[in-house]
This record gives sequence, structure tokens and C-alpha cells, in this order.
Amino acid sequence: MIGKQEAGEIVAAERARLGISWREISEAIDKPLLWTISALLGQHPVSREDAEKVAELLSLDKETVEALQRQPYRGTAEVVPTDPTIYRFYEVLQVYGGAIKEAIHEEFGDGIMSAINFKVDIQRREDPDGDRVVVTLDGKFLEYKW
Repeated sequence: MIGKQEAGEIVAAERARLGISWREISEAIDKPLLWTISALLGQHPVSREDAEKVAELLSLDKETVEALQRQPYRGTAEVVPTDPTIYRFYEVLQVYGGAIKEAIHEEFGDGIMSAINFKVDIQRREDPDGDRVVVTLDGKFLEYKW
């Protein structure tokens, strides 16, 4: 039996080998792009139907299809990420996390932004000084109830 992380590595390798984009996969299973990538890299369970569609697209074996469907252990990355792209998000939260928290509390009250009832999107915005990365985090506000 293979684990979800290994299944994610197999998916990534086959996708690259076949020249299939993440967007093509997300469209094939009719799911949002970033959810699809996250799920196929091991952070969400994938339905049997979707796992089988991905398997057909990427010629995955039965063991990988089964691993994609299992419940994950989420957020198992190292404490301080070392990948430069991921580290920059960590850096953004170190610099702006407190300000984001204060703004949420001022605007909504005592609570949090849900990472369960959540949407995320990424877009490219052209800019004369160099293209910009626009990341949208869209989480439901959950009020603390005491």
C-alpha cells in the first residue's frame, strides 16, 4: 500500500512526463485548479469517480487510485518551509499575519477565517514593472462563541 504523499509524487511525475497541465486535470474532473493540485498532492481526499478520471488521464495504477481517495493528514509540511515559493507565503504571514488578524477582528469581530469552508485562487496580472501574482484567500468567517 502506498501513502498519499507517494501517490502525489507519482501524479506529479506522470503529469510532467505526459505534458498534461494541472489546469487540464482540474477541468477533466470539474474542480477548482488549486483544490485539484492540493488534492492530488495529498492534502484532500479525492472521490472514486475523480480518482478514476485522473487515473485514466495519467495512466495511474489501482494502488495510486486507492491512495488518492484516502483521508489525508493535512498540513504535514516542515515547521519552516524551505522551498522559496512556499517560504515567501510563510514570510508574508510573519510580516502581515498580525495585521490581517487585527483587520479581521475589527471588521468582523472575535473569530477566524475558516480553512475548511474555503476557496483559493491564483491569477496573473500584467504590470509594466513585471507581472504580478494575485492570490485570493476566501474563507468563511467563523465567530467564536463563548
